[in-house]
Amino acid sequence: MNRLNALVEIIDRHTPEDGTYPSTLPGVTLIRASSPTMPMPVIYTPTLCLVAQGTKEARLGETTYRYNAENYLIASVELPVMGSVIEATEERPYLCLQLDLDMAELSELAICYPDPLTETQDPPTGIMLNKTTPELLDAAVRLASLLDTPHDIDALAPLTLREILYRLLTGPQGNIIRHMAQAESRLNQIARAIIWIRTHFREACRIEQAASVAGMSRSTFHHHFKAVTTMSPIAFRTHLRMQEARRLMVSDAVDAASAGFHVGYESPSQFSRDYVRIFGVSPARHASQLRKLS
Repeated sequence: MNRLNALVEIIDRHTPEDGTYPSTLPGVTLIRASSPTMPMPVIYTPTLCLVAQGTKEARLGETTYRYNAENYLIASVELPVMGSVIEATEERPYLCLQLDLDMAELSELAICYPDPLTETQDPPTGIMLNKTTPELLDAAVRLASLLDTPHDIDALAPLTLREILYRLLTGPQGNIIRHMAQAESRLNQIARAIIWIRTHFREACRIEQAASVAGMSRSTFHHHFKAVTTMSPIAFRTHLRMQEARRLMVSDAVDAASAGFHVGYESPSQFSRDYVRIFGVSPARHASQLRKLS
């Protein structure tokens, strides 16, 4: 059995039905889908998504990232994306191992194994795709196989997790990974501002405040923010507002006007226009559609 088939077999056994399965491995989640899914809004935190079978798309602003067993996805900062499984069947379900990235461990590795950090004019985009190497896949299989021997997890999982981070750091785009590990990189300056915007997205916050958190001038901040997120700070805040409004309408049965008010809109018509622009359908109709699917 080759390493990819081994990973498919392990994830398949530990995901008996469609869904998301937090595991006993630190920071590891297993995901299964036996059919394509509707685009759903989600916040990507710093994470590695390693697909064993099937194909998924993540849309960030106007940019779409498609990944499968041949290439893995890394999100380097917290980003609001629209994610959907586009290739999956009952016989060959979508299977994915998702790993939360330990930034402290990554920073330590970057110090232990230094490499000249090539400064670029712009920070790297917050989502990147890289080719899945045999070395990374082998480490992922050994990590996932610990689910079958849980008594070994405490002793062996930290070593294998460290190896996976090392493979990312020394992989094809290791220089970009090092930007994540460097505390004062442009990427991490923007990451600080993203966290601040996520905390204050309901407020009529001024861009100067977010720029101050990042330690940049307004023009520099706007330029680097768009390089990382593919969106302006205002558009990023709008996406956060729409995701929260959608959650309120679907999960808490809040009406559209109240949802818009809750996320910071004073005008129901403006809320509706922004919602249609992002999701392509009116808020009330979209909530009704999603409730029928849940």
